[in-house]
Amino acid sequence: MEQQHDGDDHGDDNDNGTTEHSELAPVIPAENAFAALGLRPELLQALDDLGYEEPTPIQRETIPYLMDGKDLLGQAATGTGKTAAFALPALQLIDGRAATKAIAMVLVPTRELAMQVSEAFFRYGKTLGAKVVPVYGGQPIFRQLQALDRGVHIVVGTPGRIIDHIGRGSLPLDAIKMVVLDEADEMLDMGFADDIESILEAIPHAHQTVLFSATMPPRINSIAKRYQTDPVKINVVRGDTKASNGKVRQCAYVVQRNHKPAALGRILDIESPGGALVFCRTRTEVDQLTETMNARGYRAEALHGGMDQAQRDRVMSRLRDGTAELLVATDVAARGLDVDTLTHVVNYDVPSAPESYVHRIGRVGRAGREGVAITLAEPREQRQLANIERLIKQKIAIEKVPSVADLRAAQLDQTVAAVRESLAADDLDDFWPVLNALAGESPQRIALAAIRLFHEMAGNIVDELDIPDISHRMERRPDSGGATRPGGKPIRGDRGAGGEKGGPTGFIHIALGRAAGIRPGDLVGAIANETDLVGREIGPIKITEKFAIVGVPDRSVDRVIDALKRTTIKGKKPAVRRYTD
Repeated sequence: MEQQHDGDDHGDDNDNGTTEHSELAPVIPAENAFAALGLRPELLQALDDLGYEEPTPIQRETIPYLMDGKDLLGQAATGTGKTAAFALPALQLIDGRAATKAIAMVLVPTRELAMQVSEAFFRYGKTLGAKVVPVYGGQPIFRQLQALDRGVHIVVGTPGRIIDHIGRGSLPLDAIKMVVLDEADEMLDMGFADDIESILEAIPHAHQTVLFSATMPPRINSIAKRYQTDPVKINVVRGDTKASNGKVRQCAYVVQRNHKPAALGRILDIESPGGALVFCRTRTEVDQLTETMNARGYRAEALHGGMDQAQRDRVMSRLRDGTAELLVATDVAARGLDVDTLTHVVNYDVPSAPESYVHRIGRVGRAGREGVAITLAEPREQRQLANIERLIKQKIAIEKVPSVADLRAAQLDQTVAAVRESLAADDLDDFWPVLNALAGESPQRIALAAIRLFHEMAGNIVDELDIPDISHRMERRPDSGGATRPGGKPIRGDRGAGGEKGGPTGFIHIALGRAAGIRPGDLVGAIANETDLVGREIGPIKITEKFAIVGVPDRSVDRVIDALKRTTIKGKKPAVRRYTD
């Protein structure tokens, strides 16, 4: 009998869903809200150091069950905080154990996710001395062998490389207590079903099996029935998708993390907000960004759970009376915030849960007023942005970060507007003595000098360097009907072109086809996990009875061929070569 439990939807990954009031609800920073979940002190200390104040809905719902050792089937989209939901209970298993054999194993679909998840484990388990080893294709296996030989608590890897290590004897399974399948639906789409089942069947004893998936197709339920025992079902329910009754202009800028502070400053310089609320994930990020924006000339204030109520009240007073123009805050600290002067909301990162986006941008555009919602997205956050678009049922415009020329033009426009406003003032005659003192100078040069003084005193400083434009990395995928093989003949394949390769397409001939049980997902999975290519860069694909033809960026053809020669697809070593007519 399966246990069914739906997660609460509070419309915010760090919010308790309470109705907003005009006064800011007090937050008591004395105890981290994660403590109520029963986590050990070392983990609570790590979370506190990272500035994480309150669990997300998926974390609140899953962690207690996982700490009790129950199998779990969780449905949650990417970016809802599910990594911590399984990482914290897995780290709890260490309990002073020496790093010898792995006690927990996490299976993920791609090398990028393997790195992200292992980094999260390291951050959360640092005070425990957790030994985490990521294993994936595209990295020399001897490094992974050395890391595993030195001892490990947690292994995070792609199915193909995990099977390689099991076969070599470098990853013994007799100490495994927990297995996590993260992004299970994507792993199945990439053709890893057989590998996953082989791994689960190779574990020689009963263990805890945890499965997370954004969707629940029949194949997921089939795996759950075969490999889980009385699993708890968790589903973070989607709530109200109504973003705002007002007029909110929504846009996103694609920015590498190291350029985010400069990009935010430049965007705000051009937007000239009346009052802006910038959301960050952690207290540390709030403090650092507040300092950066103050150095840029903004009157910025920080707001997070590490501040006492008196400090919070002072910050809110400055924001309401206009002394502060920029408030940098965490979700939980901004709970209940209602300020009429806000014109802009900025997501410094794509929100962890789509509902958070809806809740955040609802703070502007109220009562018919116009507002602006800005999101700074890294290229890897494309899926999270797509999840938000599905929830709000509209596209978020991807815009280019303003260039130095754009900023200079906007600042000059602002100066023109300010001078025109000054021309309408009633007290211009008071400044005749200054003009008379400058008699003999050209009136035009006097005017230009006065404008220059005003322009500089207004704080109009232009950055010296342009911020790299990487907005093309978030462009919507076009239709794939125009893909052709060498010689101009169209490929009518099983899978459309990736559409984001950004250059000529080369083709690879793989001597395995439908007779060997090959599907498009098998080929995409093999290439993505043995190279640095991502799924959208692979295609078109055509599969015949005896062979397959796969398109990849032409610059990557030789590298992909070398990688495929060193791996197996559906348990077979393929003959691979460049495809030509």
